[in-house]
Amino acid sequence: MALEAFREQLAATAAALAAPGSGLLAADESTGTIGKRLAAIGLDNTEDHRRAYRTLLATTDGLADSISGVILFEETLFQDSTAEAGGQPLVELFQRQGIVPGIKVDQGVEPLPGGLAGESWCTGLKGLAERAARYYERGARFAKWRAVLQISADGCPSELAVRENAWGLARYARTVQEQGLVPIVEPEILMDGDHDIATTASVQEWVLRTVYEALATNGVFLEGSLLKPSMTLAGAACPQPPSLEEVGAFTVRTLSRTVPAAVPAILFLSGGLSEEDASLALNAINQAADGVGAPWHLGFSFGRALQQSCLRHWGGNDVAAGQGALLARARANGLASQGRYEAGSEPSDDTSLFVANYTY
Repeated sequence: MALEAFREQLAATAAALAAPGSGLLAADESTGTIGKRLAAIGLDNTEDHRRAYRTLLATTDGLADSISGVILFEETLFQDSTAEAGGQPLVELFQRQGIVPGIKVDQGVEPLPGGLAGESWCTGLKGLAERAARYYERGARFAKWRAVLQISADGCPSELAVRENAWGLARYARTVQEQGLVPIVEPEILMDGDHDIATTASVQEWVLRTVYEALATNGVFLEGSLLKPSMTLAGAACPQPPSLEEVGAFTVRTLSRTVPAAVPAILFLSGGLSEEDASLALNAINQAADGVGAPWHLGFSFGRALQQSCLRHWGGNDVAAGQGALLARARANGLASQGRYEAGSEPSDDTSLFVANYTY
């Protein structure tokens, strides 16, 4: 069906995902990546362990108070819960709570021919329409596609990398909208490097302008789309890290210069910040936005910054402890998306989650 057939539904789904005080749980780790998470708590990467952990997420009572949607990996979308939870499809358990299921549809990054060293492009357009239709039938109502860019002293990102990744995001967004899925557009700028926050802001403005030009060329319905950008931060190795107030001010300025008001929500990725630091940065962004009357809901789409404590407390057997930790970070980020989070008011794991050149 054409995009027009889904226009009202796309707008309604995007609005539901943009509910005040909420954000997304990014639980779309690939089989390899979830294996690394399980190994860190001493578990083998088996389907039973993956099922048990994802069942924990889907059966956390009260999660919908702060989580409007969940991004799933393909295995999870088609996976049933544990026997103890009734063996029901995991997607139905999320739906029953009022949490909208979504699906990661990109197929990872590859080196960009003609680009500078380390630059990539995102794959997965071939067969995307057919896959998206199958995901919609299973219950997914939004999709995610991650493009990756980096800032370096030798000229990254190049014009080629910015344009190629913007065009890929636009082709993906239009394709999944025609199958009824709200596209989350994710042009991530990695934290690798020692550049300052002003450099990040300049590059991010260029990237976002290029992305929205490509979305317009492809006729993407903005009211039925969401943006998942990096926060405007300095490089992880910057000798003079910015204050939270600077992060808030630079991020809101960057978005105000580039993102159309028609977009219902901007849901930030955590980018390797610790659980607490991600919440504090999101809080600062919302406080800065209040001062200028920003037109979008500024929420979160966190993976590691929502799950680090959860995994550690669960440890493979303590479901209640894992769910309690998950709820604590969900509450923290729900408050932060309203500029109301107080530092340290919810327990967290303060481990740095930064991984150089992060892939998943």
